[in-house]
Amino acid sequence: MDEYACNAPPRRRDMLTACGQGLGAMALSAMLASESSAMDAPAPAQGQPHHAPRAKRVIQLFMAGGASHIDLFDHKPALIKNDGKPADFGEDVEAFQGGLGPWKRPVWDFKPYGASGKMLSDVVAPLGDCVDSLAFVHNLVGKTGVHSQGTLLQTTGFNLPGFPGMGCWVSYGLGSIRDNLPTFVVLPDHRGLASNGAKNWDAAFLPSQHTGTVIHPGRRNPINDLQPHEKGDFISGSSEADVRSVLSQLNRRHAADRVDDSRLDARIRSYELAARMQLAAPEALDISNEPEYILDAYGIDQSTKTWPKEINAREEIHHFGRRCLIARRLIERGVRFVQVFSGNDNGFPRRNWDSHEDVSRDHGPLAAGMAHGAAALIKDLDQRGLLDDTIILWTTEFGRLPSTQGGKGRDHNPFVFTNWLCGGGIQGGVTYGESDHWGYKPLDRTRPTQVYDIHATMLHLLGIDHERLTFRHNGIDRRLTDVHGHVIDELIA
Repeated sequence: MDEYACNAPPRRRDMLTACGQGLGAMALSAMLASESSAMDAPAPAQGQPHHAPRAKRVIQLFMAGGASHIDLFDHKPALIKNDGKPADFGEDVEAFQGGLGPWKRPVWDFKPYGASGKMLSDVVAPLGDCVDSLAFVHNLVGKTGVHSQGTLLQTTGFNLPGFPGMGCWVSYGLGSIRDNLPTFVVLPDHRGLASNGAKNWDAAFLPSQHTGTVIHPGRRNPINDLQPHEKGDFISGSSEADVRSVLSQLNRRHAADRVDDSRLDARIRSYELAARMQLAAPEALDISNEPEYILDAYGIDQSTKTWPKEINAREEIHHFGRRCLIARRLIERGVRFVQVFSGNDNGFPRRNWDSHEDVSRDHGPLAAGMAHGAAALIKDLDQRGLLDDTIILWTTEFGRLPSTQGGKGRDHNPFVFTNWLCGGGIQGGVTYGESDHWGYKPLDRTRPTQVYDIHATMLHLLGIDHERLTFRHNGIDRRLTDVHGHVIDELIA
């Protein structure tokens, strides 16, 4: 808008420029140029990878609260043999909530699946059909047992807030595939957000348009403020288009002499994207035309007879399955990065994976819902020819200890836990890295896998050199992997 017409106070830049004379003005110019360079580094050529990519898209499945690797994927016969005996870790262990009890065997039995013979817990049995497409990493280590920090490390590569999410980096580096849907979409748990909330997908110092767009499948309004409020019956399609046109003219006039500030440009882009999404998003989120066999495969609105009565999994299967189906529909229509959450940050009894009191009660429904939805997603992508260039990453902020807590629960274990990956150039049917015989720490403590290595590998498969995807901020060339990370060649087909 015209600042003089509004009698707005002069901006710092205008005031100092008007007052500065001679060497002072020259110094001011240099200072502002430096300030601009530090704040807004130029983006790389959008959509131009560093090398030939194996994958185009990513679906990240995030288990909020700390999923127990030893009850799901990391089979430990020693815990079965020593169940109930005093736990001896060989060192002092800091308990993150209360005391530590004896060794605790896995809550569910394990069985071998697939040609690889991978041992999986009964509660995640649906993944047995896909196990030869999965690559497991059992020696992943974290930096902290604090939920907020552990979650940020997985989602942003840093323990502290203020850094872009991985989806933001992928959006920044590769750009969008289509222009009528966001590049980065977040599908939260139906009960609410996980630890840190929007900090997990915020663009931070990257241009704002790379922030994740939150969609709530199943809600009456899945995307906040995309459509006019129901009381706005005076708004027509033509009047809304006219308003957007005027806003665009005013915003571009305002931005013309503020070329060093990317925020307004990002807002203009968001308005333009919102207009396109008003047509594209409802269709992408409408599953009513999906065939019955697809809805049944994902467990949507279906009862299940495959679980014991004590595992009340119907609700979890329905909701997580819906999010997985929406994820497939989104990447099918050009979304590049989809983040799917299981579990939220609030509520008791627990509605997340933070099973301090009772692993069976908490993990049972969540794990059954996750396994059902994830298996359906993998099979669905495969039959559509999308799995070959779509990476699926299953992750959580940390694992859980092999000893009991309160008799039925387990405490946090950031010292070792599990990730698995699938599709998009990943070698299936393999296991990389092992935990020790208790599932307490990596078997080889000199060579653990870091989250930076997972991120570096995923970027590599997307055609990005993780050391070259940088953004200058406060005088530092920041990147997703900080100053760490190496590509795990053993996971690549």
